[in-house]
Amino acid sequence: MKSNGTIRIAVQRSGRLSEGSLNLLKSMGLQFETYQNRLFTRCRNMPIDILFLRDDDIPEYVQDGVADLGIVGSNLLDESNAKAKRLLSLDFGFCSLAIAVPEQSEFKTIVDLAGKKIATSYPQTLKRYLAENGVDAEVILLKGCVEVAPALEVADAICDLVSTGSTLRTNRLTVLETISKSQATLIATPNVSGEKQQLIERLLLRAGGVQEARAFKYIMFNLPEKKLEDAKALVPGCDSPTVMPLADPAMIAVHSVVEEERFWEVVEKIKECGGSGILVSPIEKFIR
Repeated sequence: MKSNGTIRIAVQRSGRLSEGSLNLLKSMGLQFETYQNRLFTRCRNMPIDILFLRDDDIPEYVQDGVADLGIVGSNLLDESNAKAKRLLSLDFGFCSLAIAVPEQSEFKTIVDLAGKKIATSYPQTLKRYLAENGVDAEVILLKGCVEVAPALEVADAICDLVSTGSTLRTNRLTVLETISKSQATLIATPNVSGEKQQLIERLLLRAGGVQEARAFKYIMFNLPEKKLEDAKALVPGCDSPTVMPLADPAMIAVHSVVEEERFWEVVEKIKECGGSGILVSPIEKFIR
């Protein structure tokens, strides 16, 4: 199947990253339709095909050049050892790969699992972790329903993805060790032609703009003009905040951006400086 210069992007057909991946691509300006059970769709406004694959197939498809780009959990990339370039962490699909044991078990540290059985869908990652910690345990490969393995006496512990922890609590399991943190990641095939590389750079710029937008809020407020220097220290903006005069010559309007994680702290300090009429808006795109 020849690409004829068209970029192929592989995304998860269904699962925890599927909706976030499609939302990201649409936020990047790609226009396409999705249909149930469809294996691929073509963008109307760019030479891009979107492939819908099983999530654990994506790293190999990208490594082999069947797909030029892929969106996959970093946990699967670690497990597959695929030779794909990691372009950008996408700040969604967060979870942890963790070893969990029954709540009332005698296991308190990873060393306590020496000689025991651990069920997992991530055998390579688990084996590396056990080797790094000098623990000789038997790894049992399961493709699904890993969390029931201790109750069925298939294994003494499990190694699986943990998001909210509700599945562990339902099965009376508790986290013993966290192996790694995972999130959705944009990956690329190692060898890309010049024409495709230009398009990939455009897409990377767009993805970065969408990602940056999630981390910031647009903030507007009125402030006594004499407090401008204090405000500039609080909300520096990209280069400098936008400052505009108001009808009252003693007052100014300040427009800037502020990091989401610092938002409430900044708002409180703006109020302390005499700020008022504070308006906050989400940012759809943000290109530095």
